Amino acid sequence: MEYRKMKNGYQPSLLGFGCMRFPLNDDGNINEEEAENMIDRAIQQGVTYIDTAFPYHNGDSEPFVGRVLKKYDRSSFSLATKLPLWKIETLEDVKKMFENQLQRLDVDYVDFYLLHALDKEKWEKAKRLGVIEYCEQLKKEGKIRNFGFSFHDAYDVFEEIIKYRDWDFCQIQYNYVDRRIQAGDQGYELAASLKIPMVIMEPVKGGSLAKLPEDIAQPLKAYAPDKSISSWALRWVGSHANVKVILSGMSTMEQVEDNIKTFANFQPLNETERELMESTAKQILDRTRNGCTGCAYCMPCPFGVDIPRNFKIWNEYAKYGNEDLTRKQYDSLKEEEKASNCKKCGKCETLCPQAISIRKNLEEVKEEMNRL
Repeated sequence: MEYRKMKNGYQPSLLGFGCMRFPLNDDGNINEEEAENMIDRAIQQGVTYIDTAFPYHNGDSEPFVGRVLKKYDRSSFSLATKLPLWKIETLEDVKKMFENQLQRLDVDYVDFYLLHALDKEKWEKAKRLGVIEYCEQLKKEGKIRNFGFSFHDAYDVFEEIIKYRDWDFCQIQYNYVDRRIQAGDQGYELAASLKIPMVIMEPVKGGSLAKLPEDIAQPLKAYAPDKSISSWALRWVGSHANVKVILSGMSTMEQVEDNIKTFANFQPLNETERELMESTAKQILDRTRNGCTGCAYCMPCPFGVDIPRNFKIWNEYAKYGNEDLTRKQYDSLKEEEKASNCKKCGKCETLCPQAISIRKNLEEVKEEMNRL
């Protein structure tokens, strides 16, 4: 297992166990026996970074993870959890939440504590309530060993946040396809220049990069028949020197074993492999159906259609061909939000900065989703 140096003497495993996608029982609750076996197997093979959060698995992840980890020496692993700012209205709420999380995890301190899913709005709240100063005090008391944030917004917001203070680490979404989304390449380079270590989430894009359309996957399989498609995505991320932990939300023992195989003797991409990944990313992106950026200038639709969401689902399906995920995402929309509710009034098209033929494309979305 590869280990990379961070701040404050920490040197966690490059592979981190993300605790938000555990296997489930039929009732939707965590299959605790199987999930515990997976965590045990990962730890036995050298994984030391365990990442959870207050809302994961409907609030069950933190207490479950805390129970599993009690069998291990506290100094043998790094535990990460996050402050859910959307549940916070006062600084007193922050204090109660943190103490509650310590109790749920049954620990005296948290190795890595993050402001969860920061965007512009949550960042302003954190500053207004004095959350940063409070967490800095917790660090002085030894209850937090490393203080950072996870991020979901545009690059300019990331730049403002990361330059605000000398963070111990930061966590962003990053993979070989989404390099210009959210913090992206620019965010990676900025964090590296500031010497702020990075933890990466969504390296396999929630599973989308684990199984590619056959024509796109074929060159990767031909080059390395013994390597999984997801291992390519993980190695691409791990080939960045300032990436210190790569989170994988593992759902099966098979995924645990495959990840262990990738990280047990980690090999950064060579030049030929980097070119293969560039080509793969281009092929995926070339399948995008339209140029919707999700700016939402077209919204609100007078009839309730969620235009950006429909196009995101449609474009993701075109790129990755994941029928089950696409069907699940489209079914999650309310009836009035679906493309089939478009009345073709055309108001949206007068507002779209990309000049997208929205009415025509929504008709195509409807037809394609109906076929699924």
